[in-house]
Amino acid sequence: MSEAERLARLSERSESERDGAVATERGMKDSDQRGDFAVYVHIPFCATRCDYCAFATWTDRIGVAEAYVDAVRRDIVRSYAADALPVATSVFFGGGTPSILPGPLLMTILDAVPRTTDAEVTVECNPDTVTPELLAAYRDGGVNRLSFGVQSMVPSVLKALGRSHDPDNVRVSVELARQAGFESFNLDLIYGAVGESIADWETTLTHALALDPPHISAYGLTVEPGTPLADDPARHPDDDEQADKYILTDEMLTAAGLANYEISNWAKPEHECRHNQLYWQQGNYLGVGSAAHSHRDGRRWWRIRTPERYIEQVERGQSTEAAGETLDDATRHFEGLELALRTSTGVPATQIDTEGLDGLVETMGVNVVLTRFGRLLANEIAMRLADS
Repeated sequence: MSEAERLARLSERSESERDGAVATERGMKDSDQRGDFAVYVHIPFCATRCDYCAFATWTDRIGVAEAYVDAVRRDIVRSYAADALPVATSVFFGGGTPSILPGPLLMTILDAVPRTTDAEVTVECNPDTVTPELLAAYRDGGVNRLSFGVQSMVPSVLKALGRSHDPDNVRVSVELARQAGFESFNLDLIYGAVGESIADWETTLTHALALDPPHISAYGLTVEPGTPLADDPARHPDDDEQADKYILTDEMLTAAGLANYEISNWAKPEHECRHNQLYWQQGNYLGVGSAAHSHRDGRRWWRIRTPERYIEQVERGQSTEAAGETLDDATRHFEGLELALRTSTGVPATQIDTEGLDGLVETMGVNVVLTRFGRLLANEIAMRLADS
């Protein structure tokens, strides 16, 4: 599961956290004044499917890749022409495995996206697919940030997750990225696989930090219905072990100079993911490609799920929207606070009942933020928002 995919699971009312939320009322106003607007591009192709993945990805559809890329380009052009959308301040290629496509082919999609000169442009990469030629195409095309699907640096744990890449390729990929001039990149990690000890997880963190990454995302393994993981209860993660691993993660990453700015995300200064921050601040964004989600001013909608049907609709000049919903003000406000609570900004103190939460929250200025231990109970603490 990729960085963008996992973000899409955090606040699910439908399927996407890309509907984000205000971190504070002031934060929302700042976002509006900046005019931030994001574009998310879904690439649904993978070489193999991970045992925990429930997302719209396929291992047998690469034959339609060129037609799919052309459809995505046309959908972007059509969307901008129809809705007079703002230029993008960030673009994120997620999946799936975007790096499974030839670099120049993927970049034809980026060429179709109007964007600011300083736009953050991220591509998710499987370490096994990274080559100097691929990264050169990305750099020439305008990509300035990468996200590597690492998950673990321990082979037995990767096998337990159903992952196929070689840990050594992570090191090679990071070195190639630096040689290609990429200053910002993310390492995407997962803890909680069956058989993964605390020592195994510490090994993964140690090896990851040895690469001196500017950003790390670390997520607890989740069991999604309809996956091989869900079908095998013996492989389900243990909550207490995951809590211990989270505490270790925050301790080690903080000591290495990566600050936690959202429950599962740590970064060095100036390397926070702007694209993800827009999601958390309830910003507007366009999602293109099969199953991609969009949001604009409280309305969110999602595209047709399968790549063939998506291509067909574009070729017919018909809408690729599968369904949508419009949030009322109260729901949007609550969801905004719920997500904001997950960030280092927190929520206004007037919006949450903190009685009995000693050690789980702390006050910073006019806001309340979760402590390290409070992050472990974020969902439970968020229930205090409902009565405020």
